[in-house]
Amino acid sequence: MKDLDLTETGISIKTNGFSAKSDPVPVKNGKKPSTNGHAPTLEIHQNGKLPKLKRAKESFEQVPIYTAIMTYLGFYILMFLGYVNQMFFVPKVAREINREQYTPLYDQFERFYLRYVYRRVKDCWNKPISSVPGAEVVVKERVTHDYGWTFEFTGKETKCLNLGSYNYLGFAESSGKCAEDSIRVVKEKHGLGLCSSRHEYGTTEVVQQLEALTAEFLGVEAAVVFGMGFATNALNIPTIISSGCLVLSDEKNHASLILGLRLSGATCKVFKHNNVKHLEKLLREAVLNGQPNTGADWRKIVIFVEGIYSMEGSIVHLPEIIALKKKYKAYLYLDEAHSIGALGPRGRGVTDYYDLNPKDVDVLMGTFTKSFGSAGGYIAGSKELIDFIRVNSHAACYASAMSPPIAQQIITSMSIIMGRDGTTEGIRRITQLARNTRYFRRRLHQMGVIIYGSDDSPVIPLLVYLFSKIGAVVRTLAKRKIAAVGVGFPATPLMEGRIRFCLSAAHTKEQLDYALDTINEIADELGLKYSKKPRDPNPILYEDDDLGGVE
Repeated sequence: MKDLDLTETGISIKTNGFSAKSDPVPVKNGKKPSTNGHAPTLEIHQNGKLPKLKRAKESFEQVPIYTAIMTYLGFYILMFLGYVNQMFFVPKVAREINREQYTPLYDQFERFYLRYVYRRVKDCWNKPISSVPGAEVVVKERVTHDYGWTFEFTGKETKCLNLGSYNYLGFAESSGKCAEDSIRVVKEKHGLGLCSSRHEYGTTEVVQQLEALTAEFLGVEAAVVFGMGFATNALNIPTIISSGCLVLSDEKNHASLILGLRLSGATCKVFKHNNVKHLEKLLREAVLNGQPNTGADWRKIVIFVEGIYSMEGSIVHLPEIIALKKKYKAYLYLDEAHSIGALGPRGRGVTDYYDLNPKDVDVLMGTFTKSFGSAGGYIAGSKELIDFIRVNSHAACYASAMSPPIAQQIITSMSIIMGRDGTTEGIRRITQLARNTRYFRRRLHQMGVIIYGSDDSPVIPLLVYLFSKIGAVVRTLAKRKIAAVGVGFPATPLMEGRIRFCLSAAHTKEQLDYALDTINEIADELGLKYSKKPRDPNPILYEDDDLGGVE
C-alpha cells in the first residue's frame, strides 16, 4: 500500500518513515535544539532527557492485600458453584441440531462464564430505557423468574438520576435548538436517511458543512466524518498502516482501536498504561533494531493513545508523548472519543487542555456520541491525510453515510460550544462540567473510597473489587433511583471490579449531593471504603473558586 505523509509541518517522509527534510531549526540561547527530521522539537537537555512537561494529576491507589485475597476467593467460589450448576442442571439455552461439524461460536471458558457467572448479575446490564439519556433517565423495569436466563417487562418505569451515560455537555435533549434544527432538516429537505455510501449518493451539504466545521473546531486542515464511532477506528486504521509498520499501543486502549490494529496486519507492541518511560524504551528499541529477522527500518512507527481512557478515567500524558514522537520520528494517533468536548477551556479536547498545537498530532480521531449527543465519528488532520482516507477507507466506500439529522445535531451543538449562537451557553456547559467533576471527585476522596483517574476527568471509576459487590452496588443504587454502570472481568482485570460514574454539565449540585450521600451510605453498608489515604476534614463547597473554571 502506498505510504502516506501524515505530518503537518511540510516535511516529506520517505518510504521507511525516517529519512526526512524539514525547515531549518531556529537557534535559541546560542544553541541549536536537537532535530529529528519530523517536526520542530522541544529542546533536549544535554543529558538526553526531555524537559519536564505538564501532566494531569491522577490517582491509582493499590488494592489492600486482604481485599485482593477476598476478591480472588470470591471469584473462585463463583466459578466452583458454576461448575456444580453445570454438572447437575441443563442450561436453558437453545440448541440447534446437526452442528457437530461446525466451529463453536464461543470457546469453552467464554461459554461457561456467560452462562454461570455473568448470568447471576445479568440484570445489572443491558437495561432498556424509554427517554432521552439526560441528567435523568427513565428505566423500564424487568424481572427474571429463572435466575437470569430470561427477562420480562413489568410495565413499570422509573425515573432515575443518570450517572451512566456519556452525556458530558448535556446535549442529549429532546427539546431546544439542537432538536429543533434536526427536525427542520428532516422535514424541509433531507429526510432521515440517505440509503447510500459516501462514494455514491451519500454526500449532502449538511455532512460537508459538518466536516468543514469539525476541522475548524479542531484547528486542523481537514476532517472526514463517519456514521459509526466504533467503525471510525476499526475500519480506518487499516487504511493508514499495514504490514511493515510498527504500532505502539497503550495497554488500556479501546476495543475499536485493538480491532483496527488486528485488521491492519501491522506489528503491535503494547506499553504500560500512560507510562512514558516504557513507551520511550520501546521506541528506542524499534529505531535501533528495526524489523525482526531482517533488521530493515520500519515503514512507519505509530503511537496509539486515547485522550481520556473510558475504563480508567485517566488523561493521556500528551505533552510528553508528543515530545517523544518528535524525538524518535514517530507518528501519533489520538483517540478523543471521551475527551473531545469534555476537556479544555474551549472544549476542544486534550490538546486544548494542555494548550498544545493540534497539528502536532498526526491523526486526530473522535466520536460525536458523547459530548455532542449524537452519533458517528471523525478523523482529522492534514488535507493529504483526509483525501487519502476518503478514497481508500472501507468506512467511506461501503458504509452508509451519516444521517442528515444526526449531522445537524452535531453542527448545532458544536456551534453552541464555539459560541456561534451568540451566547455563552457553550462555555457555561464546559465550566459546569469541570466544576461538577472536581466536586464529585473530591467528595468521593473525602469518603475514603478508592477512585481511579485524573482530577479533571468526568469518567470516575469507583473500585469495589469483588465481583459480587458490583451487582450489589448497581442494584442498591437502582433502588435509590440512581442509574450507574458496573464493570468487571473480562472488561477489566479480575482484581479491579468497579462502578463507573459519568458526569454531565446537566447535573445540578442537588443531584450530585443526593448521589454522593447515597454512595456514602452504600459504601458503609457494603464495606467499600478501602482507601488508606488521609481524608480532608474540611467541608468541600461546590462554590469554591478552585472547583470552577477550566485551566
